[in-house]
Amino acid sequence: MSDTVLDKPVKIQKTRKRRVDPEIGVSLSWKTLKMQKQLIFMSVPIAIYLIIFNYAPIWGWVMAFQNYRPALPFGKQEWVGLQQFKFLFEDDTFLMVLRNTIAMSFINLVLGTTTAIGLALLLNEIKIKFFKRIVQSISYLPHFLSWVIAAGIVATSLSIDDGIVNIILMKLHFIKEPIMWLSEGKYFWGIIGASNVWKEVGWGTIIYLAAITSIDPSLYEAASIDGAKRLQKMRYVTLPGIKATFVILLIMNIGHILDAGFELQYLLGNGLTVDWSQTIDIFVVKYGISMGNYSLATAAGIFKTIVSVILVFIANYIAKRLGEERLV
Repeated sequence: MSDTVLDKPVKIQKTRKRRVDPEIGVSLSWKTLKMQKQLIFMSVPIAIYLIIFNYAPIWGWVMAFQNYRPALPFGKQEWVGLQQFKFLFEDDTFLMVLRNTIAMSFINLVLGTTTAIGLALLLNEIKIKFFKRIVQSISYLPHFLSWVIAAGIVATSLSIDDGIVNIILMKLHFIKEPIMWLSEGKYFWGIIGASNVWKEVGWGTIIYLAAITSIDPSLYEAASIDGAKRLQKMRYVTLPGIKATFVILLIMNIGHILDAGFELQYLLGNGLTVDWSQTIDIFVVKYGISMGNYSLATAAGIFKTIVSVILVFIANYIAKRLGEERLV
């Protein structure tokens, strides 16, 4: 009974909307397009760029269903269906690469998010603006270094001869002799995670600091009146205030869970750590360029793309069900 009564206004509203839309909605649409024609013209080059460089190359995915040979024309290529995907998931090397990629992405996601939020909270509590700006500048300067330079700094720091890491650990008596960090696979994922934190933590705090500045200052004043200390303000005011930003960034980062990186793993990896350092991107380059198996490399790339898109939609759906902010 109650549902019927409650549904009546909705039905009336929908009925009115149907009557209005054909007459007013269309005219408003054309009027809106005409009013915004400058913006539309400005967006045309971007749309053309996206179509040419982001969507047109998708045509190359057909190679994953062929036994592609570069010397043959398209009509003479051998079609093999899902054979490349079947081989991919039966290949022990690809399964090992998939394990490495997921592990390093998860480490980067957890360490990157927690350190960025932690640093943002600490910077927000600094009242001396000059000192705060210096710390901010120092923390996000490594972001502008290329991964080639960053890999060189990491390798030098971890050297067994005069690496700063071994020297500090020996001075503190944590270790008795230098450790060959880059020669043992068990250290590799941790080195990648720590390197990403060193390079990107400052850049990651910028977004969270911007989110903190949008929090209403009266909330902090009310918390102070209630006797809240600094840590309590962080817990009950600051962290809830940046929750929406955290959820959006988490959804976006989950979409990159199979994008653990290429340059750092490729430059720091060697024959002794190959079982721990190879990622899907390195696998694609190795099979696609070095070995010339373009079809298998394309199949790996398709798998990575489809999984990433699915993960984004799943994370977005879960956020919607939990009543949190979402992308779409």
